[in-house]
Amino acid sequence: MRQRTPAVLVALLLLCLVLPFSFPTQAFAQELKVEGKGAVLMDAASGEVLFAQNPDAKWYPASVTKVMTLLLALEAVREGRAGLEDKVVTSEHAAGYGGSQVWLKPKETFTLREMLLAIAVGSANDASVAVAEHLAGSEEAFVEQMNKKARELGATNTHFVNSHGLHDPQHYTTARDMALIARYALEHVPEILTFTSVKEYTFRESPKLVLYNTNKLLWWYPGTLGLKTGTTPEAGRSLVTVADRDGLRLISVVLGVNKPKGHFTESMKLLNYGFARYRWQGYYRSGQKVAEVRVAKGAADRVAALAAGDVGLAVPKDGKAAVEVRLEIPDQVTAPVQAGQPVGAAVIWRDGKEIKRVPLVAAAAVQRASLWQQTGRVFRWLLGGGISGKI
Repeated sequence: MRQRTPAVLVALLLLCLVLPFSFPTQAFAQELKVEGKGAVLMDAASGEVLFAQNPDAKWYPASVTKVMTLLLALEAVREGRAGLEDKVVTSEHAAGYGGSQVWLKPKETFTLREMLLAIAVGSANDASVAVAEHLAGSEEAFVEQMNKKARELGATNTHFVNSHGLHDPQHYTTARDMALIARYALEHVPEILTFTSVKEYTFRESPKLVLYNTNKLLWWYPGTLGLKTGTTPEAGRSLVTVADRDGLRLISVVLGVNKPKGHFTESMKLLNYGFARYRWQGYYRSGQKVAEVRVAKGAADRVAALAAGDVGLAVPKDGKAAVEVRLEIPDQVTAPVQAGQPVGAAVIWRDGKEIKRVPLVAAAAVQRASLWQQTGRVFRWLLGGGISGKI
């Protein structure tokens, strides 16, 4: 036994030396304690969870609900099913809501853009219902769409019963689910930040009604880009925040904080943790040329492939990770090619695991080559001895 003791001691010594460098984020995570029912910090680019505390505990979201309301409304605009200048008429039902509101009157009309600003800036419950009715015919039908979208996004511990977040025992979500919903919104309707970053908005001139954003991190925390607060007596205080520093974009979610202004202080604690310990490792920016793809039977031989989103992820500042980007590009695509058509993918791998897949899209349209063009290519190929040139 005495002969084996030195080897054991050496092994323990090596383990002590390796652990602090191999697992820095886990050690730091143990030092962080967030007050509330649940908390998540997510890398917006990759969707990786950088910190979690009771991430799947169900809790009442209050007006954080409106992230989904805004998402569905802006998605309808993107898909051409609605327009920001559409006239939204207030129903008797919508005008009857309390809590945060803009005091809509029955038959009072505002544009969808104005209603969305009332929701995003003033957290207006009455505007939420008016928008839900405008888009789906009834609030109940809109709530069905909310729950369907949640299921599609993998937010399986979420159930909505209204579009605004006023308390109902069957209206709940989790910190992880809200992070998933927020990340989808950032990727598919990024204009949600345009609405939720507005600090002050005059909703009505007479009588004068000026709304001030309920998310005070827009003033207090540098890099804050937007998203939504939520507060009710039953739910406590909650906040979904997006912040960006030096290219690193983080999604912070805290639910059910009881202390005054606690959803702000706990969110800042969470974001400080993320920005202190992680950095952005970028490879390609959205819209950047990544490669060229050969086009068969096209008026042009090749088309540039652009990144449809940022290709990068959060990596620990004090650790090393085996990160690589693999390009999946076909040997060729066949004309006609539409601008924006997927023509491949850039895939981020870390430590042998696929982390994120970003589509590569055609930079321009390529029409099918005419018979004359194709004939000319054949002659050039023959004249070149069948070696140079492509048909």
